[in-house]
Amino acid sequence: MEERGTVELEGGCLCGAMRYILKAAPRVHYCHCSMCRQCTGSAFAVLAWVKWDDVGWHGDTQKTYRSSPIARRSFCGVCGSPLTLHYDEGSGVDAEEVAFHAGTLDHPEHVIPGYHYGVESRLPWADCGAGLPEQRTEESWNA
Repeated sequence: MEERGTVELEGGCLCGAMRYILKAAPRVHYCHCSMCRQCTGSAFAVLAWVKWDDVGWHGDTQKTYRSSPIARRSFCGVCGSPLTLHYDEGSGVDAEEVAFHAGTLDHPEHVIPGYHYGVESRLPWADCGAGLPEQRTEESWNA
């Protein structure tokens, strides 16, 4: 959990219809899994995890979809910006936490990824976060 500067972090979607505030310093990591790649349209996601109790929402355009048998993702229903990932109860992942896409933060420079997840799926040209701890994906869903 590395975070610089402020205790509260604000963010939102591209069009501004959905806004949020994180009231605690998030645990941040790179995710290289195929689902995060497809969700973001990029080589990896940077996810910022906090407890649900530490989140404030503004706006009512948020939509959700089931991205795997154990998880849901949310996005803005107006502009389509990916916003969150959260796991179901009993999934083996803390269902009291939600991950925000760090790129949706107003100041993503205030968070620093602390490790890599899903390294078995990392693209060979995705060169970031050298020297950070690495973890393999625990679940396998063909995305």
